[in-house]
Amino acid sequence: MSTYTATVDWSRGDQPFTDGAYSRAHDWRFDGGAVVRGSSAPPVPGSDPAAVDPEEALVAAVSACHMLFFLAFAARAGLTVDRYTDAAVADMGRDDRGKVSITRVTLRPDIRWVGETPSAEVLDDLHHRAHEACYLANSIRGEVVVEPV
Repeated sequence: MSTYTATVDWSRGDQPFTDGAYSRAHDWRFDGGAVVRGSSAPPVPGSDPAAVDPEEALVAAVSACHMLFFLAFAARAGLTVDRYTDAAVADMGRDDRGKVSITRVTLRPDIRWVGETPSAEVLDDLHHRAHEACYLANSIRGEVVVEPV
């Protein structure tokens, strides 16, 4: 179907390595030219708290995937979204295999509409279809829950 690429680039430079205090900062490069500064999640020594860690990237990717499908379905239904903000959260814990993983992603979309807000039934249907279509939610083992604001 499709293939997606990213280049992750880390370099030790002149810092020590085997002491474990090396920098975890690195760059994520994408085909359109975007570069995102990545790092491990704090408080790991050498992490860059201003950078995006893989866990944050995962929750943002799941949220964005749901949002993009939601917007497409709303537009097809003739509904105009003015703003979509999601304060998404990912919970890490042990899964059913005993492995540390993202066990749950909770999406909390707050949607502003042009004109009248659609009924609860219409919103539930839009979120359900977006959730079913989101290939990222379909790709992870953890539960993805949508709790509209």
